[in-house]
Amino acid sequence: MPSAAPPSMTTTIEPIQPFRPDLHERAWASIPHPTLPLIATAHAKSVTIFSLSTLSSHSTLTGGHTRSVRTVAWKPGLPSQKLCLVSGSFDATAGLWRWDGDPAAGPGTDEVTLETEITTSSCRSGGEGISDLSDTGYKDWEFTLVLEGHDSEIKSCAFAPSGAYFATCSRDKSVWIWEDIGASEADDEWETIAVLSEHEGDVKAVAWCPDVPGRNSRRQYSADVLASASYDNTVRIWREDGDGEWVCVAVLDGHEGTVWGIEWESRPRNSSFPRLLSYSADGTMRLWAVQEEQNEEDDDSSTAGRSALGGIPNTMRRSLREDWRCTSVLPTVHNRDIYSVTWSKKTGLVASTGRDGSIALYRENDRSEPSSTTDSRNEKARSGDQMSSNNADGLRSTSTQSTSTWDLLATIPNAHGPFEVNHITWCLRYDAASERRGEEEMLVTTGDDGVVKSWQVKTRDQDFGVSERSR
Repeated sequence: MPSAAPPSMTTTIEPIQPFRPDLHERAWASIPHPTLPLIATAHAKSVTIFSLSTLSSHSTLTGGHTRSVRTVAWKPGLPSQKLCLVSGSFDATAGLWRWDGDPAAGPGTDEVTLETEITTSSCRSGGEGISDLSDTGYKDWEFTLVLEGHDSEIKSCAFAPSGAYFATCSRDKSVWIWEDIGASEADDEWETIAVLSEHEGDVKAVAWCPDVPGRNSRRQYSADVLASASYDNTVRIWREDGDGEWVCVAVLDGHEGTVWGIEWESRPRNSSFPRLLSYSADGTMRLWAVQEEQNEEDDDSSTAGRSALGGIPNTMRRSLREDWRCTSVLPTVHNRDIYSVTWSKKTGLVASTGRDGSIALYRENDRSEPSSTTDSRNEKARSGDQMSSNNADGLRSTSTQSTSTWDLLATIPNAHGPFEVNHITWCLRYDAASERRGEEEMLVTTGDDGVVKSWQVKTRDQDFGVSERSR
């Protein structure tokens, strides 16, 4: 049974209001801009961009794809008057869209200017209450580039924190990595630098390790690192070797169904970095952590230097190999596939949703150190029969001994009525009802009903009657 919150504390998830207008067709995902009060929703052959200030549509991107748009990603690191978004579609292509603001209007770094430049006048109107587009130097969104190469539907896409790399994954069982080689921000030229084909099933999701404080203190995480989740029930970790080749450095094996996605911890609250959550059709979420490197003399001579990077003893390749272990399985709440999980970088709270239409909220307790018994079991699991036949020795992680515990704080059944909920995300609030605009968080869910909903999380101390809004 899942553990509950302490008796003196109650946590509730309460609706704020749906985004307007309703899309009236299945919507796949809503992705917030990394710094601006905007959120992009993929649906049908379109992307609708909503304002987080008005909770209404202000622009729509159409005409770039021949089939449904499944996923979107914002390019990070651009000035606020320049927007770049990539859409991934069932037509097997990814499309790049750009919007450039009027330079005379200023940089638009503060909230008031942003409302003037982007939300109210600079993009194609898709909702109500939008002022005349002729008020400023209006420029439409431009569909500037098509990335082609996949043989089937693109399921997920993501930018690396630097914005220099972009990853796509597909039903064709492959992950593609693209590099931005344009001479300037406005010069759209991308090159394929890797095609990763080691998964044995559809690749459902890709996610880059976030650029968090202290990341460079771990040697192997000073560069871009990518995770992918697949229909083959596994997660793979990829990074670049000394020859510039992208290689698999770990296989995370433990789920008994399709792994729908992965979510990295964006702001670690302890010394264990990096960690990521995987979520699956088996109804579970698993927390994984990379282990500290062992001394070379401690390695088993039969497996040292052998890996999925080729199975050949090699000093460089041995240094790339990573030992990932499942340190916790979160409380089981969902009775069907978990489609989406979001991990707050402000509070560390985790929310999940999926095929059963419910939302669940979790909090991690203080972590405990793994025991020597656990380490022994992990070592046996890594060298046992649970390794895959297509993967060489020393890569596959199978430990399920928990070293941390999680509490179930709250659940909301039927969050979108009888419809499946496809996506959930934390984002900052900018709406008028927010007490701390741009600081407090809310949850946003996207469902088969074509509705994008916003939710407020409240925690109340029953002993003192103190309420903390939108944790």
